[in-house]
Amino acid sequence: MTDTPRVVDGFRFMPPSLRAWMTKDIPAEEFSGDIPWTALAKPLREITFSLMTSAGISLKSDAPFDVEREKRDPAWGDPTHREIPKTATEAEIDVNHLHINTAYIRQDINVMLPLARFREFENEGTIGRLAPTCYSYYGFQMDPKVLLEETMPKVASKMRAENVDAVLLTPA
Repeated sequence: MTDTPRVVDGFRFMPPSLRAWMTKDIPAEEFSGDIPWTALAKPLREITFSLMTSAGISLKSDAPFDVEREKRDPAWGDPTHREIPKTATEAEIDVNHLHINTAYIRQDINVMLPLARFREFENEGTIGRLAPTCYSYYGFQMDPKVLLEETMPKVASKMRAENVDAVLLTPA
């Protein structure tokens, strides 16, 4: 056995031209700063969780993320968010995203938005509770200004109002 660290190549299956375009802005040097980490202030069984995903998930009763505009303007990504009640079922949920294979999510929503698993954790007492609202946004953002300055402050405000202690983010 070797002590050489394993490196995960997140771009392995991309076409070379897309890999080159996506990696052009990633610094070559290793990250040397502090990793932002906050330990939980109380045990899991007392924590209120919310879920958030960048997979473009919405309720079927809500407007889907605007992939049609992105088809016309490929550098644009819908900077809005969708609120998903913790009681939502797979039958009530849809997914719209041009940059991921949504078939897997459609087969089992819990791979990206584990509502059923967290409801189980809540019922078992593993966590304190799942907040009434979970969130989804569209992860493709070439210019994240609106997402960061308008959308996410609204999400954070609602999370504070629902006394959310921790968020599980599932990036798409």
